[in-house]
Amino acid sequence: MIQYYGFTAAAVMMFSFQFWFNDRFQKHCGSSARAAVTFSLGANLAGLATLLIINRFQPEFTLFSGIMALLVGLDGILFLYCSLKAFAVINLSLYSVFSMLGGMALPFALGLTVYGEPLTWGKALCFVFTAAALSLTVKKEKNSRRAWLYYAGIFVLNGMSGVLSKIFQSTDLPKTSAAGFSVLSAAAGVLLSAAALPFIRGEKVKLSIRPTLDMTAYGAVNRAANFLLLIALEHLPASAQYPFVTGGVMIISTLICFFTPQKPTKRELLAVALAFAGLVLLIAM
Repeated sequence: MIQYYGFTAAAVMMFSFQFWFNDRFQKHCGSSARAAVTFSLGANLAGLATLLIINRFQPEFTLFSGIMALLVGLDGILFLYCSLKAFAVINLSLYSVFSMLGGMALPFALGLTVYGEPLTWGKALCFVFTAAALSLTVKKEKNSRRAWLYYAGIFVLNGMSGVLSKIFQSTDLPKTSAAGFSVLSAAAGVLLSAAALPFIRGEKVKLSIRPTLDMTAYGAVNRAANFLLLIALEHLPASAQYPFVTGGVMIISTLICFFTPQKPTKRELLAVALAFAGLVLLIAM
């Protein structure tokens, strides 16, 4: 069990950097639909290459895995689109809150209600502490009505990533290994992005070295992290794993701020303390 929490912790480290790569790409290339699909195509190509190496180029396929991979690929494209559009109009702190809260709440609820995972005091307190920690990171700013649509999209779409992973790992239908499914998901993302790009209006996105590196790094880090979560999810309940991920990303992201010009505030440090307490309770109880 400790080994799989270790895999989850490694994924947390990777996830802590992906928002940064996404934000940097948006600053260079904008938040248009064409930019979002271009980013998705490049990121999925990088992720696919990374996963093929991990899987030693061994092909795997089942019908169920293929269908689920298409759903994961579609969810990823829509999430990236909402994210890039969101960065242009919304409060970044609220973006992070809705993204991480959705990524925690939907798999948490699915595990308890559909798959009969037990609700322990550790899980419940970790969820509450992490949600409270997220609320402390919100900064008061005016947001347009359109921004709230992006909040809702980010919440649901990031949560669906965990939901689809849980469904895949819990089914009794013929399926590939975690590595094989990860490869199929990245390949589906490439195919969907490449198919959509010719139909997206707007100017062609000009990729210089820096945004190309950001796009490539995002894809490699994101796909490798999700692969580790998928392995761990076979042995850990979703209602424990995803609160652990959310709290862990908060802690690592704040620690990273100490090495940047934007030092964490007292509220952010309090939020980290709450998130850390939630993780301790989850593991201890």
